[in-house]
Amino acid sequence: MVGIISLVTGWPGPSGFGSASTAEQVTQGIDASNLTAIITGGASGIGLETARVLALRNAHVIIGARNMESAKEAKQVILRENESARVDILKLDLCSMNSVRTFVNNFIALALPLNILINNAGVMFCPYQKTEDGIEMQFATNHLGHFLLTNLLLDKMKQTAKETGIEGRIINLSSIAHVYTYEEGIRFDNINEEDGYSDKKAYGQSKLANILHAKELSRRLQEEGANITANAVHPGVIMTPLMRHSSLLMNFLKIFTFFIWKNIPQGAATTCLVALHPSLKGVSGKYFLDCNEYQPSAHASNELLGRKLWDFSNKFIN
Repeated sequence: MVGIISLVTGWPGPSGFGSASTAEQVTQGIDASNLTAIITGGASGIGLETARVLALRNAHVIIGARNMESAKEAKQVILRENESARVDILKLDLCSMNSVRTFVNNFIALALPLNILINNAGVMFCPYQKTEDGIEMQFATNHLGHFLLTNLLLDKMKQTAKETGIEGRIINLSSIAHVYTYEEGIRFDNINEEDGYSDKKAYGQSKLANILHAKELSRRLQEEGANITANAVHPGVIMTPLMRHSSLLMNFLKIFTFFIWKNIPQGAATTCLVALHPSLKGVSGKYFLDCNEYQPSAHASNELLGRKLWDFSNKFIN
């Protein structure tokens, strides 16, 4: 009940921020000029707002985007507001393993450090389809693509953290929808099967995977003693291009649930807080909602499920 009241009223939680806080507000006064950040899906929606605000705080931002025309427009939007912004764009299609590997090679060729990785991009409520790699689209794009991307960039992040002494941060964008998944959480035995496929549950499954990935990655990084944190966030309910497969449904629902919907600056706030705020130094393996730590579902808190997903995911990318 407290969570619902906070959501509706925008009252701040223990962090001092809440559902009504914006990305600019939660990063006010932070100088990120010594940081380099990759943001997937940074060409539109909350990804673009995240990129804009990180650039406003002087971080060097690399936008990974499937649509390069949109990425070029996004870069110009940022530069028009802040002509000294450091923004680069690279092509990245997360439903393609080859594209992920090419993106990483192109980024490494830039010889830049890497402090922050924001796994923001995603698809939502897609009709059943498989990727070029033969994997169900939502699981492939929302989880496996980011799982591979993170694995391939980890050495660069560890090197940067070691050389600079600055903590690295990895943020997975999940969703409250992670609670609405298949009964077993992850359909390990028939992940790519059309039989029994539900576009809503498949989305929830992929968002559950985002939290499990962040938690298991955090456990491994802590075990290794790496100076990198990994967390998952729910940005809030926002009408963005992500909802292109369900815009009619969402517009209908919005009439009856208007009080829980956020605008895009509010939607990017939790991501920006977890990426930049000094109060979260050393905080890892957590799930954040409305700029505050929150307890996810039982499936998302299941360490054994997280380990199983890690091993399962590795089989697809190796």
